[in-house]
Amino acid sequence: MKRTIDRRSLLCAGAGLAAGALLPGRARAQTKLRFAAVFSDTDIRAEMIKRLGADIAPDHSIEAHLNSTLFRQGTELVALQRDNLEMGNIAPQDISKQVPAWSVLTSAYLFRDANHLNAFFASELGAQMKKQVEDQLKVKILGPTFFGTRHVGLRGKKKVNVPADLAGVKLRMPAGDAWQLLGRSLGANPTPLAYAETYTGLQTGTVDGQDNPLPNVQNMKFYEVMGQIVLTSHLVAFDLLTMNLKAWQAMAADKQKAFQAAVDKAITWSANEHVKREAELAEGFKRQGLDVYVPNINAFREHAQKIYLASDEAKAWAPGIIDKIAAIK
Repeated sequence: MKRTIDRRSLLCAGAGLAAGALLPGRARAQTKLRFAAVFSDTDIRAEMIKRLGADIAPDHSIEAHLNSTLFRQGTELVALQRDNLEMGNIAPQDISKQVPAWSVLTSAYLFRDANHLNAFFASELGAQMKKQVEDQLKVKILGPTFFGTRHVGLRGKKKVNVPADLAGVKLRMPAGDAWQLLGRSLGANPTPLAYAETYTGLQTGTVDGQDNPLPNVQNMKFYEVMGQIVLTSHLVAFDLLTMNLKAWQAMAADKQKAFQAAVDKAITWSANEHVKREAELAEGFKRQGLDVYVPNINAFREHAQKIYLASDEAKAWAPGIIDKIAAIK
């Protein structure tokens, strides 16, 4: 009897193992990664995350929480650090709150365009700054997510040519010292307001304007409550696709390599889509009746650089870093 029971047990165990072997890999080992971001589901970056999810599907699934529905804007980084989140789209301004040397990457007129931004993060200097974040904040930066060039959008029709023309203008900016400094560097009166509240703020006159890339203006329909777009091109806008360090380190080396390759592919697609969309939208907004024009860029650049170099933030910058970044091709 004992032999019969043992044999049956072995047969059942073998059948169970065989059945398990027939299950797809996704059912056996797929890891859920919660992702949080401020952007909406119509944003190009939302499609970027979908594409990334499809490419990593054999091993991971991404549970996307957009429109700040899981964590409010500016708190995603802390959530990653506290192991309450696996992935997030993190603003460099939020990183600079904890790593002051990073504030240089939030300064106006630093990067020329998306290619310059990507070249910096692919450079030795960029690698050093990413490692600085990993060592100090215990999160993994996967790459920069370019989302367009920031311009000033205003409710009224008054022409803006130089920073002095923005004196007294209540310019919506996200909360935080780095964002307020950016607003002041343009000559405006920066006013903290959540991204999701910006449309209403423009509509009611709580703010006189906002600064965002053109795709964001389109996604959030800010163009409905603005009269003009001043193409100041003051900031090559990017966030950082960032991962909880424990989640990253839980992957085997070959899985990390495959994951990073999927991220690079998705980020490249998104950047190219943003560049293409920007060119289309400038003409589209003109056809919709908005006044879209280029001010005196040199005047804005000189004013912004003067404000930044005289700021407390600049005291934390590595010597000569502005020139080093400018020299990257």
